[in-house]
Amino acid sequence: MSTEPAETKPPSAEGEVPADSSTPEKNAAPGGKSKVTRITQSVLTVCALFLIWYLIADRLTPSTGQARVRGMIIPVVPEVSGVVERVLVGVNDIVTGGQPLLHINATDYELAVRTAEASLEQAGQNVGAQTADVAGAQAELANARVLLQNVEVDAVRVFSLGERRLIPQADVDDARTRLDEARGDVTTAEAKLSSATAQLGSVGENNPSVRAALAELEDARLDLARTTVYSPTTGGVGTLRVTEGHYATAGQPLMTFVSAEDAWIEAYMRENNIGNVEIGDPVEIVLDVAPGRVFDGVVASIGYGINTGQDVAIGALPTVSPAAGWLREPQRFPVIVRFADDEARGLRREGGQSDVIIYTGGNWVMNALGWLSIRIKALFSYLY
Repeated sequence: MSTEPAETKPPSAEGEVPADSSTPEKNAAPGGKSKVTRITQSVLTVCALFLIWYLIADRLTPSTGQARVRGMIIPVVPEVSGVVERVLVGVNDIVTGGQPLLHINATDYELAVRTAEASLEQAGQNVGAQTADVAGAQAELANARVLLQNVEVDAVRVFSLGERRLIPQADVDDARTRLDEARGDVTTAEAKLSSATAQLGSVGENNPSVRAALAELEDARLDLARTTVYSPTTGGVGTLRVTEGHYATAGQPLMTFVSAEDAWIEAYMRENNIGNVEIGDPVEIVLDVAPGRVFDGVVASIGYGINTGQDVAIGALPTVSPAAGWLREPQRFPVIVRFADDEARGLRREGGQSDVIIYTGGNWVMNALGWLSIRIKALFSYLY
């Protein structure tokens, strides 16, 4: 019985892969997608989601790292001239409102007071009146008026900041209370002086020489009280370049004082992300001086104009600088943020850097993401 020879396969060429060997298709994931394709799609999805979040967050929860702590810089100016006898503070010292900062030699002013007292006594003798009580009441009134003047200067500043909503209403109320108390002290001192003057008698009180002596004494007492320079409010001593022996000239600053009570944040926001920002919107603040901590704030005002540096003389044409690149630089406007957290009071330093985020609406998803992002920035503030 004949048998047919078995069919033999031609030998494969050198290097040819057998049909049953492994191929790249076997490494493909179910559905025909390779691992590289899946990773690429995942990265693109994350980038797309991040871009969408960024665009929405720019409108609903705008944030910026270009923000600075601002405060009142107050030059300390003496009202009388003389040699500085004692400097009671040093650079960067923290002082409270009404605390003495320095003393000016008072010898000349004490002499002026004694001279005025002698003139008043002489005038009283001429009309047969006693003037000792008047001199004492005059001294009390002079001190009360100097203190009132300091309080009034501080109160005007506080009221101005309060009108612009840069400080809490409680600070404005405290300033008003201090002003009322100082005015009450002056009223009391004036009443004592009036009573003492009345005891001179009608002839003495209305006598021109007595009235002139009283005015001279009041002026001398005021100058004597002004030989001590007081702190206008609670804060820190900045620049201090005087020491004992320096001649202080009335009206010339002796040191720089930085108020610790009146401070706010000046946040520079891009023009295209302040469209939804309104006065009163809640803000969260991260101060570089306090890394890891988040403080509360409130939008106080929004800038309506900036200086672009394009001002030219009348009759001249403006010079326009060409924009570099295909994307123009975004314009930034200042948004003033008032601190709502008293815990930040001792940490606010003029010029200090900060990060802020503004919550402009009630979108809980975007607010939650913004809440998380500002706390991540607070942690990263440990690194810079």
